Amino acid sequence: MPESNVHPPLRFLCFGMGAIGSYIGGSLALAGNKVSFIERPDSVARARASGLTLKLPDGLHSISDVIIYSSLAEAMQSGAYDAALVAVKSFDTNSVVESIREWEKTFPTLLCLQNGVENEAAFEAVLGKERVLGASIATAISKNGVGKIAVEKMRGIGLEATSPLALKLIEAFNEAGLNASGYPKRTDLKWSKMLTNLLGNATSAILNWTPAQVFSDPRVYWIEVQQIRETLAVMERLNIQVVNLPGTPIHPLIWLIKAFPLALSRPISYQALGKGRGAKMPSFHIDLYAGQTRSEVTYLNGAIVSAAGQLGIKTPVNQVLTETLESLAAGSLDKLEFANHPEKLLARIREVL
Repeated sequence: MPESNVHPPLRFLCFGMGAIGSYIGGSLALAGNKVSFIERPDSVARARASGLTLKLPDGLHSISDVIIYSSLAEAMQSGAYDAALVAVKSFDTNSVVESIREWEKTFPTLLCLQNGVENEAAFEAVLGKERVLGASIATAISKNGVGKIAVEKMRGIGLEATSPLALKLIEAFNEAGLNASGYPKRTDLKWSKMLTNLLGNATSAILNWTPAQVFSDPRVYWIEVQQIRETLAVMERLNIQVVNLPGTPIHPLIWLIKAFPLALSRPISYQALGKGRGAKMPSFHIDLYAGQTRSEVTYLNGAIVSAAGQLGIKTPVNQVLTETLESLAAGSLDKLEFANHPEKLLARIREVL
C-alpha cells in the first residue's frame, strides 16, 4: 500500500494491538500517518519485537518500527494527537476511561471502534459528547499472533459523521484502503452492527458449536431468531433504524429473519451466516475457550436486556444467553454441561418464557 501524499499525515493514538487495532492502526501507518499504540505492560516487549504484519487485499505488509507505549501518561508526553482509536474489548473500557481522566483537557477526540452500544457513553462521561465518535468494523479480520492479522473478507468501516474531524477521519481511512463511509446517526450504526455480532455468537460459545452447526439445527436457529426479534423490538421503541454497513447488507438479512417463517429463512441464513464462516469460531467462543473469565456477551446481549428493562420490555432469550455465558466464563457453570446439549439451553429459555 503506497503512502498517501494527498493530505498532511494525521497523528493517531491507538489503544490495543488486537485484530482491530493492528488492522486499523497498521493500515493508517502504511498510508503515511503517524500511529502510536498503547499495550499492556506485560505485552509491550513482545509487541515491539514482532512489529506488525498485515495481510491485506493488496498483499503482505510489515512494519518493524512500531511505536508502542505501556501507559497513556507515556504516550501523552510525546506530543499531541489528532485522534485516539479505542480497539480494546468492551470489558476493558472502564480501565481506559480511568486512564483518560487525568488527561481529559488535552486528550484528543476519541473514535470508538469497539463492538457494543454502551462504550461511547462511558467515554462521553469524561470527554463530553463533542469529543467522542462511534465506528463499526464490517471487514472480517483474523489475528494470527502478536501484531499479525489477516483480512478474511474486505467490507469496510462505518464512522459517525457528525463533525468536520469525522469527515477528515473518513478521508484518511479511505486513503488507507479501509473503505469508510459516514453515518449521520450513531445509534443506527452501532445497533445495526450489534445485530450481526449477535448471530451465531453466544449459542456457538455455550454449545461449543460452529456457526454452521448453529444455523443447521432448527431448534438452535429458533434461539437465533428470537434474540434478533427481541433486539428489533427494543430498537423500534428507541427509534433506531437498521442500516447496511459497508459491504454488508444487514437490512435485507434482518428483514428475512424477522418476517419470514423459520423454515424459509433458515436455509438462507445457513448459507450466509453458517456455511460461509467455515470452521472459524466467533469471538465469544474464542474468548471462552482461551480461558477468558469475562465475556463480551455482557455488552451485547446484556446491553439489550438492560435497555429492554428500562423500557419495560421482556427479552428472555437474550437474558438466558447472557446469564449462561457469563456463568460459563466465570466458572460457576461447567462448559461441558452445555457443550453439544442444545436441549439444556432450550430448557433454560423455556423456564423464563
